Amino acid sequence: MVSGSLVDISNGGETGFEIDDVSIWKTMLGIGTRKKIRAYGCVHCQHLQLAVEFTEEEVQRYRQFEGEQPNVLERINTEL
Repeated sequence: MVSGSLVDISNGGETGFEIDDVSIWKTMLGIGTRKKIRAYGCVHCQHLQLAVEFTEEEVQRYRQFEGEQPNVLERINTEL
């Protein structure tokens, strides 16, 4: 999991995903924003799932981590 925020990238026309650990310079140049976000909604349970397309380089980078990686619930609880 990579933490980030949904951002407006074209005055309400498109939504992008901005990774939290991208430098301010890359963010200003638009490099840290992902334009391709797919959304899927479930008719039965009414849940929404968002998917972001990462480059192969980003996939390799974010798969690496130091030490034991906490599970998703532990990460969410530490952010609250």
